[in-house]
Amino acid sequence: MSVADRLKELGVTLPEAVTPLAVYRPVTRAGNLLFLAGQVPLKDGTVLHPGRLGEDVTVEQGYEAARQCAINALAAVQAFLGTLEGIRLVKTTGFVASAPGFIQHPQVVNGASEFLRDVFGEQDGIGARTAIGVAMLPANSPVEVELVMEVR
Repeated sequence: MSVADRLKELGVTLPEAVTPLAVYRPVTRAGNLLFLAGQVPLKDGTVLHPGRLGEDVTVEQGYEAARQCAINALAAVQAFLGTLEGIRLVKTTGFVASAPGFIQHPQVVNGASEFLRDVFGEQDGIGARTAIGVAMLPANSPVEVELVMEVR
């Protein structure tokens, strides 16, 4: 099944790629690797569930925000390459804005990881992963996700 078919089956339409808010490239290619800039959960121009996990944002809302980050990342890849076919996930790094004492970072970042697995399949959609808690993220985002992907 193609990636486009999987997205359709999941009910996901990729948005337009987000325009950089600072001086960086959303995607940079080095050989067969794509390095994606961190994606925040912008949806219709607004940060989804702003705030910090364990304070203003629930784990379920954080999961949804991480999923949106992954959707935005795929939109950036689509804009860069013109396709999502022949892509393999290498690494996911998830940053979770956390209140003191919050320890459920992996459950939040699962929103991105499970979505990417569902889109690319078990073989190509699961890579190495890091989930990190931070004090704050840009635009009061609850989550930021960056990816490294391989073009085959």
